[in-house]
Amino acid sequence: MNDPLTHWDEEGHCRMVDVGDKAATSRLARAGAFLRLAPETLAALAARQLPKGDPLEVARVAGIMAAKRTPDLIPLCHPLLLTRVDVRLQVRPDGIEIEAEARCEGQTGVEMEALTAAAVAGLTLYDMCKAMDKGMVLENLRLLEKQGGRSGRYLAPGPGPDA
Repeated sequence: MNDPLTHWDEEGHCRMVDVGDKAATSRLARAGAFLRLAPETLAALAARQLPKGDPLEVARVAGIMAAKRTPDLIPLCHPLLLTRVDVRLQVRPDGIEIEAEARCEGQTGVEMEALTAAAVAGLTLYDMCKAMDKGMVLENLRLLEKQGGRSGRYLAPGPGPDA
């Protein structure tokens, strides 16, 4: 196994890892989060009666935009040429399930892009619903799956987002 402190040099300074010698491979990552909402807020969302418009579509676009800006937000992330970003939002009886997927052909993974997309989609939903629901909770931000690279495939244990 490689040195676990790959983002630190010999003098203890942080650094961006050099991935220049790694082969480009097809990369995929899926991340999820959940925004817990009051039943009244969910009803208003379903009836499209929230003051700021349709939060689902705004959150979808915000998540896509956030994935593309990940290296501007997370200091040691490499800029990636993303080939796909998708944000899916599913209204559940107690909130909104968020799933983001990012893909690229590259030398490093897209986990941070998928996680950033899910987080920002959730924060956008929070912003758009906060006038009606002060008790919302954005929770369970997690990596669901990753594929590609030396470590191969990772699939989170437990039920998936559709369970």
